[in-house]
Amino acid sequence: MDEELRFSYFSPTLETTLGVSPRRELGHRRWEVALNADDTAFWQAHIEHHENRRPFRNFIYPYRRVDGRICWISVSGAPIFDDHGAFRGYRGVGTDITAEQEASAQLSLTMEKLSVANAKLEERNMLFVTAIDSMSQGLCMLDDDHRMIICNRRYAQMYGLPEELTRPGTPIRDILAYRIAQGLYAGDDPDAYLSGRMTVIGCDGPVQVVDELKDGRVYQVVHSRMVCGGSFATHDDITERKRAEAKIAHMACHDALTGLPNRLLLRERLDRALDQFREGDPFAVLCLDLDNFKTVNDSMGHAAGDTLLQAVTRRLQICVHDSNTIARLGGDEFAVIQVVPGSMEGAAALARRIIEVLNAAFTIDGQQVVIGASIGIAMAAPGVEADRLLRCADLALYRAKRDGGRTFRFYEPEMKTDFNARRALEIGLRQALVAGEFELFYQPIVSLVSGKISGLEALLRWRHPTDGLLPPSKFVPVCEEIGLIGPLGEWVLRQACREVSELSDELTVAVNLSPLQFKDESIVTAVTQALSQANLDPRRLELEITESVLLLESTETIGALHRLRGIGVHISMDDFGTGYSSLSYLRRFPFDRLKIDQSFIADVATQTDARAIIGAIAGLGAKLGIETIAEGVETEAQLKALLSEGVTEVQGFLFSEPVPATRLKDVLSEAEKMAFIAA
Repeated sequence: MDEELRFSYFSPTLETTLGVSPRRELGHRRWEVALNADDTAFWQAHIEHHENRRPFRNFIYPYRRVDGRICWISVSGAPIFDDHGAFRGYRGVGTDITAEQEASAQLSLTMEKLSVANAKLEERNMLFVTAIDSMSQGLCMLDDDHRMIICNRRYAQMYGLPEELTRPGTPIRDILAYRIAQGLYAGDDPDAYLSGRMTVIGCDGPVQVVDELKDGRVYQVVHSRMVCGGSFATHDDITERKRAEAKIAHMACHDALTGLPNRLLLRERLDRALDQFREGDPFAVLCLDLDNFKTVNDSMGHAAGDTLLQAVTRRLQICVHDSNTIARLGGDEFAVIQVVPGSMEGAAALARRIIEVLNAAFTIDGQQVVIGASIGIAMAAPGVEADRLLRCADLALYRAKRDGGRTFRFYEPEMKTDFNARRALEIGLRQALVAGEFELFYQPIVSLVSGKISGLEALLRWRHPTDGLLPPSKFVPVCEEIGLIGPLGEWVLRQACREVSELSDELTVAVNLSPLQFKDESIVTAVTQALSQANLDPRRLELEITESVLLLESTETIGALHRLRGIGVHISMDDFGTGYSSLSYLRRFPFDRLKIDQSFIADVATQTDARAIIGAIAGLGAKLGIETIAEGVETEAQLKALLSEGVTEVQGFLFSEPVPATRLKDVLSEAEKMAFIAA
């Protein structure tokens, strides 16, 4: 049944068992379908189980078939919850026990006839024996002195009774003693079991007990008084039914892939730990997220990802004490309730151990896979409820991942403020692209050969509704993390090409690209579409990439760069000199320009080492036929030093600050009247 307690699925055996088409019953409530008796009070307790989302077992009710025949059904079921603890309906099984009920009814009828029809005693006794021996249940009838009247063949088989213990007149105490000697009893105390069974046999009303025997079998025994005196008991083997119920219960509380407790069971154990904490036992909650798992899942497939999660589970079980709880919350997220040792030092030690163990390489499908883990820790505190504790651990996990991953952080109150601010920023960014709050500013690039403006660099700005104009450093990293850099980068390309197409045909425009824009080949399509829509000559577009793009070491990335250069687009390396292997990339890809990072420019007029590095880069560029651009030029002294070292182009506040597109024509008009640098 779904969360509205309406039937959403029946097995095909519904029609053969009850004579009802499954399709006809879908969409109805349980009691709307099954309630066909006048006594609605009979159903009330069963309905309350559904409404209170509790499991139910062995609920027996009569069902009137379409053809008018009554059959008896025994049902068991359990509620279903998703990974977030939300109620999603019921799953249950039903068993047709009409034969057993009819046999029991026939038995009672036969017994009554035996007491009033002595003339046909032998004939009826034969019918009686035949009836009870055909039952699937075990049956034992006792007189008022608790001696055997009769038992059927099934009863003897269930307990392995020798023939002498099945004869009329045998005391039930002897039979129980034999069963105890054979180990066929429930509980750990034989004397208590014997005493308890004798008490049940002596009761006036019907009594139902469930025996879980030592060999794993489970019997349901119902003791009832007979009208003619004495008592009888039916013994039903419900082992398979119990296993099915246990499986359903396990599925409701455990993760199918790893076998670990799920969020629902974690919450129950967390509530229990909090109850113990109020009595003085401290504990910690650790929320764990795997680093780089998505990359493995995407590159190797979901089957490999599942295998990796199972391997992670095994390592976690080695790290965590048996008295603690490990749970899988979903995806690559796990949680640990650490009650031993329940201290900050113990929690930190466990976190270090988990990170160390999960940092070690895994072998998945014959390949070495390296991931890692980030962990957030929250300590139980007076008055803190389960949801709050999990939330605090999650916030600490968020901080650990922001700090680079493969580390752990304890929860601190200011983390909530940081998270809320970050969340507000994410929401604002998603709305900003739709609302048109982004705009481009442009900073002129000056040729040191002609002394005139040769191009422009497009610089992204966000005109925030309350915080004003924000530079890209404030929001681009977040855009990369939340997957917004793709559509935002495409907008920048279209806008830059369109706005520059309205200017002089001699001006180029440089656009910065994020490494994430090279995750697939859509970057080539985005560039060609932007050029086409703006009717801009590809030679007027320059794409600036950083070394991190080439660190992907992807043939697709190199291929995309070559295709872009093949259509006439220029490619430049930004922040040149700050990476650790930039020189090797100059051999792998023919860049058009090298952009010298402004950290060198700031000291070029005063520090000989900075000047030497710039001179080396300019000289390297000249020999390779690559233009060199110095960014962040602010003083005449810096400009003079750059000229002497052979840099070909410059940009910076010395010439112009970044300006919006509306001011570009004025800036260019003023620049035409003068040369910035003497040729």
